[in-house]
Amino acid sequence: MDDPILFTLFVIFSGAAVAATLGLFARQSLLVIYILIGVAAGPWGLGLVAEPELVSRLSEVGVLFLLYLLGLNLHPQRLFGMLREAMLVAAASSVAFAGLAVLLAHLLGFNYQEALVIGAAAMFSSTIVALKLMPTLELHHQHAGEVIIAVLLLQDVIAILILLLLKALGGGEFVPALARLGMALPFLGLLAYAGARWVLVPLFGRFDTIREYLFLMSLGWCLGMAQLAGFLGLPAEVGAFIGGVALATHPVAAYIAESLKPLRDFFLVMFFFSLGAGFDLP
Repeated sequence: MDDPILFTLFVIFSGAAVAATLGLFARQSLLVIYILIGVAAGPWGLGLVAEPELVSRLSEVGVLFLLYLLGLNLHPQRLFGMLREAMLVAAASSVAFAGLAVLLAHLLGFNYQEALVIGAAAMFSSTIVALKLMPTLELHHQHAGEVIIAVLLLQDVIAILILLLLKALGGGEFVPALARLGMALPFLGLLAYAGARWVLVPLFGRFDTIREYLFLMSLGWCLGMAQLAGFLGLPAEVGAFIGGVALATHPVAAYIAESLKPLRDFFLVMFFFSLGAGFDLP
């Protein structure tokens, strides 16, 4: 254990490989296997991973790559159509789950404010878990899968609005923050469109035979859009997704998506491992 980083990677990936082999023979979900390995190796279990928080922070990059790859497979016109169709579904599901959670919390003895917080938390799905499970259910190439993706993205926007509202209740300013959000999203989309059309696409066309360059540029574009989204007050995942959509019409999008899949899977294994390692069980 002289090198804690190397040992942590060994525990995560060697443990996941062995457990995944057993899980596949038992016909179990790999997602569940990765989480269970995290529980077993984390502080609550054997304590083999000294810094699960560091693993968790690094693993969040996998979420960015996952949404970036989804964007690469979505034409902008299809995306706008999906969002329009998903608005009613997102609104209805959010209100329904929030209402049920508030009612249940009230029956369990929570006060009004606590019930509202529980209701707000119940409105949202786990984007990463849902997107990871979709291929196993063969939904990612179906219309229902596209609507689910749109609903998840809209839930991210709703989450931002709720956070702004909570900040306003605590003494912040809701209307100015909402106005900044309303300007930030279109601005990010315009920057992504302009950058892809007048910078990336010409460079891809000129150096399309150098695979390493295409990989590095696509990687930098994904992380750059995520960072820009965070600077504008938006979730980094939204920036990565918009960056992918901006390149979806270019022929190189298929190559980028294929080349980034191993890197995405590397970080996603860490993500689900960190979920298990973060469990605080009695």
